[in-house]
Amino acid sequence: MTTLVKAQEVTQKADAENITKAREWVSSLALKNPEKEARLTDVIALHLTQIRDWHNSHPYTLVPAGINPLDGKPLSELFRQIIVDSSIPTSVHQNLMDGLRKDLTEAQVNTILDKYTIGKVDFTMKGYEAIVPNLTETEAKTIRALLEKAREQAVDYKSMKQISAIFEIYKTQAEQYLNNNGRNWRQMYSDYVKKIKAQKNK
Repeated sequence: MTTLVKAQEVTQKADAENITKAREWVSSLALKNPEKEARLTDVIALHLTQIRDWHNSHPYTLVPAGINPLDGKPLSELFRQIIVDSSIPTSVHQNLMDGLRKDLTEAQVNTILDKYTIGKVDFTMKGYEAIVPNLTETEAKTIRALLEKAREQAVDYKSMKQISAIFEIYKTQAEQYLNNNGRNWRQMYSDYVKKIKAQKNK
């Protein structure tokens, strides 16, 4: 078997996995509309394939080794790959969102985006609710909005490490927001860790 044939088989298998994943995500919505389900499956599978192909054909080495201008530390391979992957044509993302919104409500669109990001919005939100004493409605709404921005941006990245790194950007913004509005994130987090340790030692 030639190298080319092996590569083609690997690609075909990966394509089939993307179709299966897309079909499962759409099935979770229980739309009971075969035409919609077929369109949505095609939209999601295409997006997953485009993200994979861009990632696989654009190695992190396309970004020269250097420093992060925000902190002066050397750029990691992960950050360099994120920079490369973020240069994917914006139409790839737009086509996904337009395709989803054509057949789904915003709540259903969010459900699909949660599938991409393994529910990181709700999971992270629960963390803030546990760490921030008496989290106000305004604070919660602002933080959730930031996490939802992270979720939509993160769907265009292939690995969970990249997705987590995108969420970190917006988590930093959320913590800055709290600090700018009378909270002390570092102190709240420290108090939370002490509380958890105390509970474990009981």
